[in-house]
Amino acid sequence: MNVKNLKLSGLIEKPITVGPKTSLLRTREILLENKIKRVIVADKRKPIGVITEKDIAKKIYGLGTTPITSVKAKDFKPRKLYTLTEENTVQECAKMMKKHRISVVVILNQDNTLKGMVTKTGLVGVFLTKESSSIKVSQVMKEKVITAAPSDPILHVESLLIRYGISRVIIKRNQMPVGIITFRDFVPAKIPKWIAESADPKEVQEYKFKKGLEEIHSNQMSYLFPFHSTDIMTPKPVTVDADDDVKQAIVLMINNNISGLPVVKKSKLVGIITKSDIVNVLAG
Repeated sequence: MNVKNLKLSGLIEKPITVGPKTSLLRTREILLENKIKRVIVADKRKPIGVITEKDIAKKIYGLGTTPITSVKAKDFKPRKLYTLTEENTVQECAKMMKKHRISVVVILNQDNTLKGMVTKTGLVGVFLTKESSSIKVSQVMKEKVITAAPSDPILHVESLLIRYGISRVIIKRNQMPVGIITFRDFVPAKIPKWIAESADPKEVQEYKFKKGLEEIHSNQMSYLFPFHSTDIMTPKPVTVDADDDVKQAIVLMINNNISGLPVVKKSKLVGIITKSDIVNVLAG
């Protein structure tokens, strides 16, 4: 059977949910405690919204003088829910994710109550275990890669992430990938004062909760000027060869809990492959 025609019933994950009255602080704690990217807001077993790390960062940024303890899950502007049932297919789910650029589809019971969710990682996993054909990484990867040099300032790297709407920048030297930087590598666990005063709101939407640079003199954006790519990048990034099977790329992403890999040929950077690229194959 073609993997694209598989029903979603075997891919459904049980999501962690919060109620409409769950506080902002508790929602953030749940995300961190469970090492997850999103929770579903449910009211009487019916899903009414999704809250992600980005949503919380944005909400904190906009609080002003409002006490953080007073903010509830229902106060978030809900993300539009995209829903299917367990009878829909892998291809239908992949098409929905591709069209709307989302990473989760909510699965409903016949009475519109919450049954579960299917994630991009789940679709990638079914490709790994059920797809019988062999596809080379070079057939799926993107050849255009946004890169920076080890000596580039981190503010330049940040500007690339925002300008191109991407999740990672590859750091290369002599055409070889020597590092990788994502927002998680330099965004502090809490939104510091210098962001609230100086940063573009688009930046804040990307901020996620991971301890990054120390907040010494953090009231001035100029504090970041001395830092370069080498100060915050993850060195020796996991790579995949352009001639490898796509399944090898999936195994590397799953085992290392990452969503994208630099693609090399004879150690030289030639592209990048992400979970989204594999979902797009399933959508085709």
